[in-house]
Amino acid sequence: MANAIKVLKFGSSSLIDSVSLKKICNILKKNKNNVKYAIIISALYNITNILIKCGKLAYKKNNDYKNLIELIEYKHIIIIYELFTITKKSYIISNLKKNLNVLENFCNGIFQVEELSKYSLYHIINFGVINLSYLIAEKIKEFNLKVKLKDSRELILTDYEFECANIDLKKSNYKIIDFFKKEKSKFIILPGFIAFSSEGKTSTLGGADYIACIIASALKANLLEIWTNVNGIMTADPKLVSQAYTIKNISYEEAMELSHFCAKIIYSPTLQPVIEKQIPLKIKSIFLEKKKGTYLKKINFLKKKTITGISVMKQISLITLEGSVMVGIPGYSKRLFKTLSEKKINVVLITQSSSEHSIAVGIHDKDVLKAKIVIDNEFYREIYNKSIKPLSIEKDLCIIAIVGDNMKNMHGTSGKIFSAMGKNSINIRAIAQGSTEKNISVVIKKTYLKKAINILHEKFFEKQNKQINLFIIGLGKVGSNLLYQINKQKKYLNKEFKIKLRVIGLANSKKMIFKKDGIFIKKYKDYIENMSYDMDLNKFMEIMYEINLRNSIFVDNTANSNIAMIYENCLKKGIGVITCNKIACSSNYKYYKKLKELSINLNYPFFFETNVGASLPVISTLNDLINSGDKIYKIEAVLSGSLNFIFNKFVYNKTFFKVVIEAQNSGYTEPDPRIDLSGIDVMRKILILARECGSNLELENIYKTNFLPEECLTSTSIDNFYNLLEKYNNFFYEIRKKTVRTGKKLRFIAKYKNGNAYVRLKSIGVDHPFFNLEGKDNMVLYNTHRYSEQPLIIKGAGAGAEVTASGVLSDIIKASKF
Repeated sequence: MANAIKVLKFGSSSLIDSVSLKKICNILKKNKNNVKYAIIISALYNITNILIKCGKLAYKKNNDYKNLIELIEYKHIIIIYELFTITKKSYIISNLKKNLNVLENFCNGIFQVEELSKYSLYHIINFGVINLSYLIAEKIKEFNLKVKLKDSRELILTDYEFECANIDLKKSNYKIIDFFKKEKSKFIILPGFIAFSSEGKTSTLGGADYIACIIASALKANLLEIWTNVNGIMTADPKLVSQAYTIKNISYEEAMELSHFCAKIIYSPTLQPVIEKQIPLKIKSIFLEKKKGTYLKKINFLKKKTITGISVMKQISLITLEGSVMVGIPGYSKRLFKTLSEKKINVVLITQSSSEHSIAVGIHDKDVLKAKIVIDNEFYREIYNKSIKPLSIEKDLCIIAIVGDNMKNMHGTSGKIFSAMGKNSINIRAIAQGSTEKNISVVIKKTYLKKAINILHEKFFEKQNKQINLFIIGLGKVGSNLLYQINKQKKYLNKEFKIKLRVIGLANSKKMIFKKDGIFIKKYKDYIENMSYDMDLNKFMEIMYEINLRNSIFVDNTANSNIAMIYENCLKKGIGVITCNKIACSSNYKYYKKLKELSINLNYPFFFETNVGASLPVISTLNDLINSGDKIYKIEAVLSGSLNFIFNKFVYNKTFFKVVIEAQNSGYTEPDPRIDLSGIDVMRKILILARECGSNLELENIYKTNFLPEECLTSTSIDNFYNLLEKYNNFFYEIRKKTVRTGKKLRFIAKYKNGNAYVRLKSIGVDHPFFNLEGKDNMVLYNTHRYSEQPLIIKGAGAGAEVTASGVLSDIIKASKF
């Protein structure tokens, strides 16, 4: 026997066509002289399923099975023509047809007798692996290599069961060792999957992986390589997590845990033979030969990450047996599990309350009805006496398993899991942790699967950046500036703050669009124009909830009252809210308070810095003062950049009417300038500041002195409002004349003191801090216990789309830290 043994197994997912078969041959050519190769071959991709269908159609007396046999022949002949020389084709095709004639005769027998036993079905299946093993053996011979095609049924012996049979290891190991000792060929090709039962009939072992592991174990191989269509075991299912990547090193135990929860690269029971002999195992992709894949062996966990991978089991139901009679009385658990076992119902997960009042187990959806019947029957007497409730069932669930050898040595892993899920509003229905502490499993609703697994993958594997998903309504001057700033800053934010901003949904007053993988911001106008559909607020929210992405933030750039009223639902759904819309926080106090409490209690961001002072840190500074123990005595402020701009521009050669138009054209006023000039906008702002100080004021409690004529205040439209401003030009001229004559300036001032608030137009002298306030600037004076002699002053641009957008972006960045 050669100095070293290497076992290679090629799965059906890597056996697609002649190109993949050529790749296998090229891999085998790169051998070392002192190595002998045992090569286990599966059937050509999807051929096993076709063969099973052949048997079932024949059993149902459906002649279509003959068409399927012709399809199998066609698939193999195409490969033969592309793989072999002309002189060899006819010989190989002749041999193939001979095998397929045997298959057809066998199916004809099933057709005649209308009987399909397990033996018959698995005898049919073996044609797939035998045919392809023969083709590969013949191809390797063309490279002048010593090849032996050996029927694995002559080496692997099982009991009388045909499906997932039990192997007779003692006899099988003897035959394997004896054969490889005597065989001089360097390459031994073995059909996977099949064996012989004690009755000399074809049986199966549940997969070609198992045969590969049995042979590797018997021969004490130096290495077992499993070649498939993916490059090893991934940190998570790449179909669910686009950021998933190949795990370079993993222990046998971790691989078994992951495969148990449907990480389908390897079937967990197959690992046992190689674990016992500590044989290293590699999983590689035939299509990515140069990649290293995943290496399995016994690993020193002290050098590894806490979490190795995340796996998922779908189609799970949670059944719960509950009753007061179970408390402290032994035997109920035994009866439950015995009943399930007798009916071959597999228990995936077990969790029990500490009071022993209930036992919950996770089972596959397909077994639910059977479990309900047998358990209710077993506990019929207790259910009848009402000491135990009828079995309760919760469907449409899934299990997420977080696996890692090193979890037992690291504190806080479960805390991170539950915190990450909780922050994204995902309720955990049940929890289980294995005694080895290598697996924490959580049961959640299936609708949250993709969101949950991405959250956990980001938490444990994506330390470089955090993905923030934005849903933005309002694409006017503020909204368009926000998108420009997001696009401009995205590289900086990714590098410096480790966050990746993605715009998933966009809407204006007429159109809306969604892209789950992110909207290309530079082309958002084209998308809105050509790829969108009509805006419907309820539909927008419905789609946002349905997309159900982690770290989602709703951004409101409007002044719309209907939109302001949906913030509560967003927060309840685990979606943060960023808004420059003042209506929510200045509406009734109960709603404002509810939003604040939801944000605190659910730990979802609700930021509205731009409600007062655009991008100026007015609210955050006030919060910092209060949170650090300072006491607010008085707030005095110029809070309208638009009004300050208007009164600064309202000089000798300009009419009030023209100045207001200029302010609106510059983007300093609300879309409806009446909101600014009526004082409502400033009232809302001082109300928000008062509420942040702890006051429960309502908007109607704020005192306001109007400076507009009554007819202007009751105007019926914006156009009518402008006509009235022009009509009352002399009225505004007299206000300005009186102020200028006294050497003062006009300022619209808001004030909060001793629980009262008011807004009014006031003439300010040169000694007042507001006197030199230029352009559209705002200024806020905080008189506090700590700032009693001189107020704390915040000053800067308080209006304009660009600065407001920057304030919204700043809030988004703060929200990303939640």
